Amino acid sequence: MNPEKVTSQQVAKLAGVSQSAVSRVYTPGASASKKTMLKVHKAAETLGYRPNSLARAMVSGKSRIIGLIVAYLDNQFYPDAIEKLSNSLQANGYHVLIFMASKTAEGLDSVIEEIMDYQVDGIIAASVALSSSLAQRCSSMGVPIVLFNRAQQDDGFSSVTSDNVSGGAKAARFLMEGGHTKIGYIAAWEGASTQRDREFGFVAALQQAGLKLHAREVGQFEMEQASSATRRMFATDAPDAVFVANDHMAFAVMDTLRFELGLRIPEDVSVVGYDDVPAASWLAYNLTTVRQRANQMVQETVRILLDQVEGNGDQDQHIAIGSPLIVRGSARKPKGY
Repeated sequence: MNPEKVTSQQVAKLAGVSQSAVSRVYTPGASASKKTMLKVHKAAETLGYRPNSLARAMVSGKSRIIGLIVAYLDNQFYPDAIEKLSNSLQANGYHVLIFMASKTAEGLDSVIEEIMDYQVDGIIAASVALSSSLAQRCSSMGVPIVLFNRAQQDDGFSSVTSDNVSGGAKAARFLMEGGHTKIGYIAAWEGASTQRDREFGFVAALQQAGLKLHAREVGQFEMEQASSATRRMFATDAPDAVFVANDHMAFAVMDTLRFELGLRIPEDVSVVGYDDVPAASWLAYNLTTVRQRANQMVQETVRILLDQVEGNGDQDQHIAIGSPLIVRGSARKPKGY
């Protein structure tokens, strides 16, 4: 037999306040005096009362829930970013529901339908692509979307990324300044804007200096695929330097070069990654890499989304945050570093 559910009226009576005062205490952003809050919390604890968030959402039209979609968590960058996003949203009085989805727009439809069942106020899509029709459907329902670490120029949603084109160019210039002329690139999943933009900036900088890309393979954002790509790339006419589309793959590249192919890093070959995840600074890798400023990316993502959720901004924004090169020991250092 289920115990009888405690109501806000009972809490109000025991606390000696109005029911609307109880409602204000449990509504983020609403005003209530410290004295009233103490009375209400004490009465609620005595009675075992828990506020019904879904019922409040039906009355107010706001659930204060943000849906966070992510495609994969293998890359250290995403667990760290998701923690930062969740903490920032919770500090602003919002709850976070995390949903897993495939990387492609086609795989998102069922996930979006599920998210909408929770009456979310907004959506952050990390490392996934959205179709224009899906964005329009969310927009028509008054649910804003911000892409995190992906960029699309379609109408209907905003995006926040690092400046991947500039970051790729920095990697190229650093390797060339180190005296490298046979430079390879291990690409990620080719449907990702991050992959496209990093490669574009990298190859453009090489071409501006009169060099061509010496070798190219695809690692698909996966360690096993990156290892296989490394074996193919170094089978014949091996490069003397490699830029890898992210750190997650770069670790596999380094392990394959050292422990399978017997090459020394950086004496025989230089390796540069992208992201600057925590493991990049470990002595086992000591990876030179282009840093994604996750804190700034999170700050901008939350700002844009909550402005739209709270009706303070309706214009799509596409933010690209500068990415510094972090020089460690996995690549030959030019003079002056």
